[in-house]
Formats: sequence, C-alpha cells, structure tokens
Amino acid sequence: MTRAQVRRRLALAWWRQLGLSLAPLFVLNLLFGADPAFMPVLAMPLFIAGLASMYVSLPLFNAYKHALIATEKALDSPAEPAAWLALAAQRRRAFLGAGLPAWIAALAVFVGLEALPLVLLALSSCLLLVLYRIPRQLG
Repeated sequence: MTRAQVRRRLALAWWRQLGLSLAPLFVLNLLFGADPAFMPVLAMPLFIAGLASMYVSLPLFNAYKHALIATEKALDSPAEPAAWLALAAQRRRAFLGAGLPAWIAALAVFVGLEALPLVLLALSSCLLLVLYRIPRQLG
C-alpha cells in the first residue's frame, strides 16, 4: 500500500470518528431534547464531567505525538509499514478519549442540559479530534 493510500485511509477514519463522536449527541437531542428532564440536578455535574474528560486526552495525545515522530523517522525505510500501523492503532485509542466530551453531552441530554453547554462539549470534542489529523509533513 502506498503512502498516499495510507494517508487517505487515515483521513477517512478521522471523518468517520468525527461522525461517530457527534452523531449520538445530535440523534439523542433530536429524539429526546424536548422531553422533560430526568433528574435535572445532574445537569451541572455531567457538564463538569464532560469538561474534565478532556484531560483524558493528555496522555493519549502524548503517545500519539511519539507515534507520529516514530513514523516520521521510519519514512522510506523497511519499518515504514509497521510505523503506520502503530500510528493508526495509537490514533484509534486517542479517538476514544477525544470523543468523550461529546458522548457525555449525549448522556446529559436526558438530564436537561441546556443547548449552550451541549454545544461547548461537542466543540471540545471537535477540537480534540483536530489534534489527531495527520500532518501534511508526514506525507
């Protein structure tokens, strides 16, 4: 598989993860956003948990950054395919951490979290996912 094909697959995986991170929030808000809140006292704790879940990405990003550096060093060598695989595996783990704020926001729909905090949590997931795009220099 060529480097361009690998980059294309990784780009498609990024878009897929963006959809998987945000779709539950949009679907649950569409289906249950107008329903009465179930235990509205949990709205603020869930928002705080969503914000705190951003810190889960710190060690994951550090490992991803090291995988990026290792992949860059392995370019044009026999170890390049293994480096791309290791980068993709590390990136999949990091995607889970980046999606946490949006997934917690999806749960917060049931407790009546307002629209602005829901949008903020969704945007934080989007911004975390942007960190995991493959840089142009790696191609």
